[in-house]
Amino acid sequence: MENLRVDNKMMVMVIIGLLALYPLMVIGGPIRHKVGGRKGWNPNVNYTEWSSQEHFYVGDWLLFIFDKHYYNILEVNKTSYENCIDNGFIKNLTRGGRDVVELKEARTYYYISSGGYCFHQMKVAVHVEEHQAPITASPPPSIMNSSSILSSVYTCTFIILANVFFMNLVSIGAF
Repeated sequence: MENLRVDNKMMVMVIIGLLALYPLMVIGGPIRHKVGGRKGWNPNVNYTEWSSQEHFYVGDWLLFIFDKHYYNILEVNKTSYENCIDNGFIKNLTRGGRDVVELKEARTYYYISSGGYCFHQMKVAVHVEEHQAPITASPPPSIMNSSSILSSVYTCTFIILANVFFMNLVSIGAF
């Protein structure tokens, strides 16, 4: 009987631990974006189209995969980005061909490859946003979409079921 009581306490602790981690799973953490998707960091890839299909937030990472013998990653300003100017860059981010860059603040980042490759579309602008704080008041119906409503319903249902389960354990003397 004592082993059963210890096992029940352990199960309750595991459940409480999972409940504590649940908000992290719902909100999510930083995302690693592979620049260019399957095509990587190479000439003649439409990085404007690629970046327009991604959502970048502070804390996310960019993963550049490329041949370091030919290409590099230079962070530049907007003018250098628009005109493919590779001297006077902000920072050379090239390390070894599988390089990651953390997006540390909300702003637009500009990256190019030097050696004339920028003129072959090896440039990307990444607009980074702050994470939005959870909405406390109900937004207007036009802003709510079915996926956000469904996500909220699942979250509430999960929390209610977890509390019911926890209270049942307390009522049968699992503690």
